[in-house]
Amino acid sequence: MSSSELMHTQFLSSLFDAALDVAQPNKCIPRHLPTKTSGKTIVIGAGKASAAMAKALEESWDGPLTGTVVTRYGYAVKCDHIKILEAAHPVPDENGLNAAYAILDEVSGLSEEDQVIVLISGGGSALMPCPVDGVSLKEKQEINQALLKCGANIVEMNTVRRHLSKIKGGQLAAACFPAKVTTLLISDVPGDDLPSIASGPTVGDTTTCADALTIIDKYSIPISDTVRANLQAGNYETIKPDDPILKNCENHLIATPQMALEAAAKRAKNLGIKSLILGDSIEGEAREVGKVMAGIAKQVRTFKQPIEPPCVLLSGGETTVTIKGNGVGGRNVEYLLSLAIQLAGEKGISAIACDTDGVDGAAELAGALMTDKTLELAEQKSIKPSDYLDNNDAHTFFSKLGISIDTGPTLTNVNDFRAIFIDK
Repeated sequence: MSSSELMHTQFLSSLFDAALDVAQPNKCIPRHLPTKTSGKTIVIGAGKASAAMAKALEESWDGPLTGTVVTRYGYAVKCDHIKILEAAHPVPDENGLNAAYAILDEVSGLSEEDQVIVLISGGGSALMPCPVDGVSLKEKQEINQALLKCGANIVEMNTVRRHLSKIKGGQLAAACFPAKVTTLLISDVPGDDLPSIASGPTVGDTTTCADALTIIDKYSIPISDTVRANLQAGNYETIKPDDPILKNCENHLIATPQMALEAAAKRAKNLGIKSLILGDSIEGEAREVGKVMAGIAKQVRTFKQPIEPPCVLLSGGETTVTIKGNGVGGRNVEYLLSLAIQLAGEKGISAIACDTDGVDGAAELAGALMTDKTLELAEQKSIKPSDYLDNNDAHTFFSKLGISIDTGPTLTNVNDFRAIFIDK
């Protein structure tokens, strides 16, 4: 790797580190502690960051507390008073089902003097499955897998998930009634839409069974006659925002994609590089977003618009991948490979794309880096980029070139992080 490439990759990696750092639970939990009540304090939660959030809460809380949270396998953090359970993500499993029941047991029989602190982060929807009557865990798994492959966005996926659950769409908050409920959320969804973060277990839901059925039919998701009949009859409806059962509930966003992008922009400024945040909620097919971002980068390179190099273009959000090949998907690497192909080795342009939870698609990799030498290196190794893009196998492409990013569990999740560095 040349000195120029090394400088680019170190700079981009530093920006990603800054984005991760600002969203670490031990940085944001202490600033959002609720006031104590005269009764018990119960802590529950779900998500890839929930165990780290529980640990940060324990270390900051002055007083007794107990509880249970569930996180992804490998994301557990030891706590003294809060039980940490592990389950599967993105497709739920039996341990997730058991965890959901354990969490419901924690909040049964509470009084108005008690309070529940709910720790929610991305991944909580799959980690806390609690299927409605008439839906088995197996069918829930099959529906979830179909949603992941069909190209549905996160809002659509969670609309379906909410209406097939006894715990999502405000129903966890209802289970806590009449206790005070304070939910601390690390957002991983475009626009920080509260009902979409882990499918909104403590948030009123404006969508309906009819909306869920429309999405199911839009993507031809197979469901049983029982599920279809119950959705058509409105039997799986969620808690609505004006329901009085939510009157004791508060929701606080403690870390968001925008905060991560701003932290990266600040790091770039400290290193003497201008930045432009293009948006924290960019959606669409990953490969198409890659093409658009390549066009913007070329405009900056050629015409110094809308910003003059050297500069970095920052963006977040959650793109989608409609899997048609045999690859493992991964929206960040699919975006990055598409970007590389479109840039075609344009000099002085490098990029990084990673999922801030450390897992992009079905691969245990966060994402990858690319430079203006990436396609040249691929050619030297007789690797054809377009073949890997067509097969939805970008992770293999970047792994063969040795430019994948493996963070391991990051213990947070503020969605995707993308940065394009354009040198002079």
